[in-house]
Amino acid sequence: MDTVWIVVIAAFVLLVVVLLSVRVVKQYERGVLFRLGRIRGIREPGLRIIIPIVDVLHRVSLRIVTMPIQSQGIITRDNVSVDVSAVAYFRVVDAQKSVVAIENVNAAINQIAQTTLRKVVGQHTLDETLSETDRINLDIRKILDVSTIDWGVEVTLVELKDIQLPDSMKRAMARQAEAEREKRAKIINAEGESLAAESLGAASDIMMDHPLALQLRNLQSLVEIAVDKNSTVVFPAPLMSTIGELGTFLARENAAAEVNAASAANGKSVRVPVPSALPHPRAEIRN
Repeated sequence: MDTVWIVVIAAFVLLVVVLLSVRVVKQYERGVLFRLGRIRGIREPGLRIIIPIVDVLHRVSLRIVTMPIQSQGIITRDNVSVDVSAVAYFRVVDAQKSVVAIENVNAAINQIAQTTLRKVVGQHTLDETLSETDRINLDIRKILDVSTIDWGVEVTLVELKDIQLPDSMKRAMARQAEAEREKRAKIINAEGESLAAESLGAASDIMMDHPLALQLRNLQSLVEIAVDKNSTVVFPAPLMSTIGELGTFLARENAAAEVNAASAANGKSVRVPVPSALPHPRAEIRN
């Protein structure tokens, strides 16, 4: 009976020893083995056996870690207060350094990222912060890499996530943007007027060489005006002169006809003076 209990106790102790001796290192991890407080090396993924009580195995993940950087109140170089938040991506490249060189990698990266963000953004103006985010991200990453390389950590990416401006600055920027748009609109309008003037000048040169073209254009304008059912039609000055010349011609013809009729009735020649020009008709014809 005593032998049975001894066997049971021995089996239980052996089982406990086996459980304490077996460690599983996952594919994305590396194991840092300490034996009596001294590093004995790095253990690769798989089933690993350690000496209970004597050995301690620290597992270190090599996956990329996403760390949000909380919003920081920063004063830019042109004395504008902004709140900037960011996100950092890093991974452990040396498992041994990450365990020996620093106590808590995540906390250390978070703190140094906040201070670096405040330092870098404070060296730029507000316009540079808003427009040159790529360069700011690169500067932050370079500074972080210098500090974290001794910890066995590599910062792979840093991105500014959000930039909050004061309400007064938002209103000022809105007014500035509106003024900029008005300036561009006036410049575009002036350029259009200049091009239109050049085109009109070229058109006037062509019409001077071809007077009939001007008359045809006037008639086309009359057709376009008539479509709108206006009660008043205004004739252009060149067309008015043409109508006046036509009236003068008709008056001369009528006067000549009257002279011929009087000569036939009296049997003698009668000279009737014919006006050389008639006044222009009115510039407005009302319905």
